[in-house]
Amino acid sequence: MKIFDNPNFNFVRWRWHAIALSWLVILAGLVVIGKWGLPRGVEFSGGTIVIVKFQQAPDVQSVRNALDRAMPGMGQNSIVNRYGDASANQAMIRVPTVGAEAGSSLSATKEAVVAALGKGNLGTFEVVGTEIVGPIVGEQLTRQGTLATILALGGILVYVAMRFQFSFAVGAVVATVHDLLVTMAFLAFFRYDLSLNVIAAILTITGYSVQDTIVIYDRVRENLRSMRRDKIEDIVNKSVNQTLGRTVITAGATLLSVIALFLFGGEVLHGFAFTMLVGVITGTYSSVFIAAAIVIIWQGKKPLKGQAAAPAPASTGGARRTGRRAS
Repeated sequence: MKIFDNPNFNFVRWRWHAIALSWLVILAGLVVIGKWGLPRGVEFSGGTIVIVKFQQAPDVQSVRNALDRAMPGMGQNSIVNRYGDASANQAMIRVPTVGAEAGSSLSATKEAVVAALGKGNLGTFEVVGTEIVGPIVGEQLTRQGTLATILALGGILVYVAMRFQFSFAVGAVVATVHDLLVTMAFLAFFRYDLSLNVIAAILTITGYSVQDTIVIYDRVRENLRSMRRDKIEDIVNKSVNQTLGRTVITAGATLLSVIALFLFGGEVLHGFAFTMLVGVITGTYSSVFIAAAIVIIWQGKKPLKGQAAAPAPASTGGARRTGRRAS
């Protein structure tokens, strides 16, 4: 399937504009995270989640008041949201405190929430889901998630450096870190919780972005053979254009799947699907603009390995002396 017929877009020309746009989004995300923080799921912060199904549409404020009356302060510290489709009449109650981390007391907070709702005259209800994570487990999952991300970036740096050149590895890692920061910024903008599902999506888009970048790098290496005396900008630009059709098809097919998951996957998969949606878009963008731009910036005037250096300019004085000897 052919999308473009010999495209010749000057992507390299817009590299500084792309970098400026990326910095704008990342800095805005850092400001939001610094001011309001990044919401963390119960897996990382510790707490108790109780999903309750009512006969009628639940009133969020009434649920909070019922919790406060039974246990003063619980309603203010808890997060109460409608859950799932409106017709399901479900509410999700997240309480940041948990009982002891061993034995039957682990579910003490859940039982307190159920008892509070029973005394709140909220009608008939049933508990349809519960999730309990202690603070120690939450800290352990935080460390493991951070370590997994760092190891993934380190593996990318080593692999690309061995397969291509070090400047390519730097470009791939910078583009990947860019994707992670932009994705985290959008999670902060739209207030999605950082959960295990979101971490799984972040690691997935890390691999997706690198794979897309490597396709472009592979074409750059091939073009070095026939464009040995061309500028780095021209080689990179031609390589991006040659792989543009493949990039659009791959990103488009992935986006269709992710959009379907976001629309019809249910409440549980919303964070995962949203992260993937942002990640696929920013991963494609960074492969075309950021990764290639970093290679050009890193190399500067130095030729790539396998590329011929620019010939030194002829000396005018030497030419005149040669001319006199010839005469």
